[in-house]
Amino acid sequence: MQQKTEMTTLTQVLEKLKQKDIDQEITMNDRKQMVSEKHRLVYQPEDLLIIKTFRFEDESDPDNNTVLYVTKDQEGNHGYILDVYGPYSSHEGPEFDDFIKKIPMDERNDQELFE
Repeated sequence: MQQKTEMTTLTQVLEKLKQKDIDQEITMNDRKQMVSEKHRLVYQPEDLLIIKTFRFEDESDPDNNTVLYVTKDQEGNHGYILDVYGPYSSHEGPEFDDFIKKIPMDERNDQELFE
């Protein structure tokens, strides 16, 4: 029986996502739009669904905390959004936080992606 390995670091989770061909990072551009450079798409919050959330807290540096949101768009493309929180989180501005808050969350939490 194969034992599951727990993913405890951001690097481990990103590698697992990459193995599942989820390598589309969605970021905020200079015009305050959320975009996927890989698919050349501009998203509104209602275009995405959060299917999984990972929270990382750096015990050695509490100012270095991150949330990774795994998303799915209306065409079935998976991607992710990285959100740094703490003192360094202001680099994206309030538009970023507002966008994240408006994305619906999938209550089923697609576990098969992460097994």
